[in-house]
Amino acid sequence: MGENYLMTNRDNKTRMIFILIVLSTLMSFTQTLAQSKTKAVKPKNVKSKTSIIISGNSRTYYPLLGKGKSILNVKGPGTLKIILRAQFRSKAQNTVDYMVFYSINGGQKNEVDFKDVERDSRATFKEASLGFPGTGEIFVLELARGNNTIQLWSGSENLKIYARYLFTQIKEKKIEWVSLSPLYPNEPVSLVTNENVATYYRFSQKKPLKIRISGPTTLKILSRIENHFEMKGRIDYRLQVKEDGTVRNTYQLSSVRSEVTTYRKNCGRTPGKANEIIVTVPGGSHVYEIIPLDKDKDSILARIRFPKKDVKIKE
Repeated sequence: MGENYLMTNRDNKTRMIFILIVLSTLMSFTQTLAQSKTKAVKPKNVKSKTSIIISGNSRTYYPLLGKGKSILNVKGPGTLKIILRAQFRSKAQNTVDYMVFYSINGGQKNEVDFKDVERDSRATFKEASLGFPGTGEIFVLELARGNNTIQLWSGSENLKIYARYLFTQIKEKKIEWVSLSPLYPNEPVSLVTNENVATYYRFSQKKPLKIRISGPTTLKILSRIENHFEMKGRIDYRLQVKEDGTVRNTYQLSSVRSEVTTYRKNCGRTPGKANEIIVTVPGGSHVYEIIPLDKDKDSILARIRFPKKDVKIKE
């Protein structure tokens, strides 16, 4: 009886250890999923699409524009995986070479080259008349926190390229932010969200928003379009950020009317949902200027913040 009791006791301990290992693994897996979620992204200005069957699974691809640029809006931080497939018109083609270009937030033009790309024996176009898809060529972009505008276009005039975009968001540590007032007296506007009041500043092409700050630090620019009663649906707008008089970046943003934010004092308008832009400030004292680029947009609201830990940085 003693031996049976000891064996049963050991078996119970073994089961408990096994259960704890399984639970620990499941918790770790769940945390990983929560921290990184991957989703397909659709270009905002490309209407046509095609299906490519890969090992029996259908995937949506979008044609890469040659004249004009495919535009994607993605909120970081995270990674954007771009999968490219060339179109082979016939089986007589053995390999193809092509290049694509991209820019992030109006920055420098970057080139990516692909050489000796072959047909993919595991892939077919759903529409057979399109020919044969090439192997999936991949490159990955690291995107900073906030709204990012990615422009992508083909450098090969006689070859059609199809693209699929997958964005994986990365979870960031919490940052405590403090507000920064503009250099010049832009009109302050109080907005109310869930009984919390925040001060924004109204600016326009004629009266841009200017601030001075010492780095190294980070600027968080929250902008909201001002919707008049005749403005319907989604509104696109562009903001240019200058650093010491030189264009740093240009952002193409999009917004709809906010359902939770209102003006503290009714002015016959409705604020749009906030868009977030993150600007990395190098060491030393700098003047930043935020300028709307659309003449048909009357004015925009913005709130500028930076990390509380950087308050002690001296000019």
